[in-house]
Amino acid sequence: MVWELLFVVFIVLVGAFVQGASGFGLGLVVMGFLPFILSVKESTLLVLSFLAATALTILVKNYRSIKLKGLIIFVVASFAGRIASFFVLTTYGEMDVLKTWLGVFLIGLVVYLYFSNKKNVSLKKINPFVPLSLGLLNGFFGGLFAVGGTFLVVYCLYLYKEDKHRYTANVQVVTLMTSSFSLLLHGVNGDFDLSFLLYFAVGLVSVIIGAILGLRWFEKLPTSMIRTIAMMLVLVAALNLILFS
Repeated sequence: MVWELLFVVFIVLVGAFVQGASGFGLGLVVMGFLPFILSVKESTLLVLSFLAATALTILVKNYRSIKLKGLIIFVVASFAGRIASFFVLTTYGEMDVLKTWLGVFLIGLVVYLYFSNKKNVSLKKINPFVPLSLGLLNGFFGGLFAVGGTFLVVYCLYLYKEDKHRYTANVQVVTLMTSSFSLLLHGVNGDFDLSFLLYFAVGLVSVIIGAILGLRWFEKLPTSMIRTIAMMLVLVAALNLILFS
């Protein structure tokens, strides 16, 4: 149990640092490794709670930059996706095969992030289908694997590419809302136990420290460098999940 707690502390610290420095990444990093010691369902619930805590920590500094214009459709669609993922995770979350699916999905995300060409698109030119589809994907995979933030980041980069403070603030506020919604659904369903509270209490310290350190680097390092390192970590973890789950 001790080494497992230390493992959680370290992985969450790294993930929260990446989240603070680049606006996303905690789910990608932590979900790449946590399923080695917990089920996918347990890992997802923990990461969702860490995501909410990290987002709240980052928002303390950036809340003045919140501007939800253009995100309403995205958020509503995300809530719909969260409801769908709740039923899938509740039904299949304890199955080991879900770890293999997670590994494949993580590799797909890494490949997409590596080859994607993010262009600055005017809000007025965005078809409503874009936030609707990205929101559904964010909600479903965010609620199932806690790694839907990629779709949120892509959309926010479209809207706020020239203002990194507004970009990170809006990513965090949507992350906080959607993660809290998923946690509420699972809480009502009675999916939390004492072991969850122990892991959360230990990881919460790492979340706060990692996010604060990441915010300091946010002003100094190119976010692309942080994201590249995070993607390399996730790729290795995803391959391990596929080969050894």
